[in-house]
Amino acid sequence: MRAVSQGSLPVLLLLVLPLPLLILAGYLLPTLGVLGWSLSLPQPGLQNYAAIVDNANIQAVIWRTLRICLLTTLISVAIAYLIAYRWRFASPRGRQFIELFVLLPFWLSMLIRAFAWLVLLRNDGLVNQGLLATGLVDSPLTLVRNELGALIGMVHFMVPYAVLPLLSSLRQVDDSLLWASSSLGASRWQTLRDVFLPLTLPGVAAASAIVFVFSLGCFVTPALLGGGRAAMLAEYIYIQMFQLSNWGLGAALSIVLMLMVAGCALVFGKLIGFWRFTGRVDA
Repeated sequence: MRAVSQGSLPVLLLLVLPLPLLILAGYLLPTLGVLGWSLSLPQPGLQNYAAIVDNANIQAVIWRTLRICLLTTLISVAIAYLIAYRWRFASPRGRQFIELFVLLPFWLSMLIRAFAWLVLLRNDGLVNQGLLATGLVDSPLTLVRNELGALIGMVHFMVPYAVLPLLSSLRQVDDSLLWASSSLGASRWQTLRDVFLPLTLPGVAAASAIVFVFSLGCFVTPALLGGGRAAMLAEYIYIQMFQLSNWGLGAALSIVLMLMVAGCALVFGKLIGFWRFTGRVDA
């Protein structure tokens, strides 16, 4: 590459400068402001963070958030892997069909999808009516306004986000490796377990990171389908700030949520880097 002339350096700096300014104005300054609230409201000190450690209700919300996010991640990635695996070995027309149904949810509002699940899962909804009509249950099941309803809605919302990185990872697997495994006498299940799955683990980790991080900040779906009985951290922060006017505690919880997201991103990043370093995937 040719060396950059001194005269072009100011032009390059002008082209690059908007990005750090945008990050500073859009992320760093608001984060510092929220941190300031957590340390100064209603009075200066660490009482808001002490409340997070000592308050059993807040700890219950945090553990519920982690539990629902973990279950959402496991179920969403498992479903997404099956979809991506079917796409990997489908015909061109079949791939187009799968891609259409993967991308279709992105065209619909999260609010609309949450209300649709509320209609389907309520006591007089289509799901309970179908179960009652077939005689599988004697009385309607409680499928919404609890953790189960929030989990169903979040899994439906997160599956497309998990499919996309998995599609990219599965597409990179060399077919010759699968043919070699079959020619050596391995069954289809053995090839999947010993060859295909290890090669796609970075894609699984990337999909898991995306789903888990998005789930941590999910608000609309748990609020509607949980009905206030499965409040997650984002909803709890909203309640503290806008209903109880407890801005200090809400800001402290926001900082904790941000640290959880950053920690998850770091862990998954290290995990993907480890797999690449040990040669478990093609670089």
